[in-house]
Amino acid sequence: MTRPRLAAVLETALYVADLPRARRFYDEVLGLGPLFADDRLAAYAVGASVLLLFQRGTTEQPVRLPGGCIPPHGAQGCQHLALAIAADELDAWVTHLAAAEVAIEERTQWPRGAISLYFRDPDGHLLELVTPGLWPNY
Repeated sequence: MTRPRLAAVLETALYVADLPRARRFYDEVLGLGPLFADDRLAAYAVGASVLLLFQRGTTEQPVRLPGGCIPPHGAQGCQHLALAIAADELDAWVTHLAAAEVAIEERTQWPRGAISLYFRDPDGHLLELVTPGLWPNY
């Protein structure tokens, strides 16, 4: 039996303590515009993927929709998200984060040539901006 293929990671979720505060960071610092937002979540397009920010505690019960149900889910603690950037935009991101008073926690050079910048969002989630060359597929 042949295993069916996966095409991509479509959605990634982070769980935040203060959704309006998180939205300001992702809107203003990262320059993302919401595809959808309400009191429970904000959805952002990042390339072909969608980043979901959920108000912590709002996903612990099933959500019934006209077309079906979303099962309960959630996470606690600091999570991690890596965002792909072009190599020639790395210095611009360093400058932009400094101007936004976002501290770069670490800068890492990878064996394949990629460079990662690590910093935190207002909830302490570890965010990474990474140039091409980290993985064989990027």
